[in-house]
Amino acid sequence: MAEYHLTTPVDDEAISKLHVNDVVYLTGTVFTARDEAHMELMKDGGVEGFDMTGLGLYHAGPVMKKEGEEWQVVSAGPTTSFRMETLEPKFLEMFPVKLIIGKGGMGPLTLAALEKHNVVYVSFTGGAGALAAKGLGKVKTVYYLDELGMPEAVWVFEAKEFGPLVVSMDAHGNSIYDVVNAKTKKEMERIFREILGV
Repeated sequence: MAEYHLTTPVDDEAISKLHVNDVVYLTGTVFTARDEAHMELMKDGGVEGFDMTGLGLYHAGPVMKKEGEEWQVVSAGPTTSFRMETLEPKFLEMFPVKLIIGKGGMGPLTLAALEKHNVVYVSFTGGAGALAAKGLGKVKTVYYLDELGMPEAVWVFEAKEFGPLVVSMDAHGNSIYDVVNAKTKKEMERIFREILGV
């Protein structure tokens, strides 16, 4: 396990160095997008003037408040990422983000896309929305607010040492979820044999 402090735009070389269980702190541009935002961005081919190259994509629906003319993030805990499993491969084909941030992991479709496009999936702790808000920092802009509403909009933040983010699925085809599931299955089989004799 190694610790990395990365700044966007993150390049391919930096992503290639990351492996499952490494810890990342991310500084620079991070934007939120859940399933509805994924679909809007793909339908529109992105937003004019918003280059996603090397950025962090955060699966989150933040709670925001407006103070004067500026938006402030109150809480921004991660959304369960598997909601985006069927959308993420096409999204990564269209938009060259380098880190996907979420919770709960994703499946084989995304794992294959991560390897193909040299992207990593990193996990942020669920239930720590206030900590996430602190790391995300200032709001740079927001897209689709009128169309999608606050939690589904694309919020763009200027993050500072956002983390800790644990590399859960790397660009080398490795998934911590596959490892844990395999160990759990093996242990359950052992318990069944000992207790039930099956």
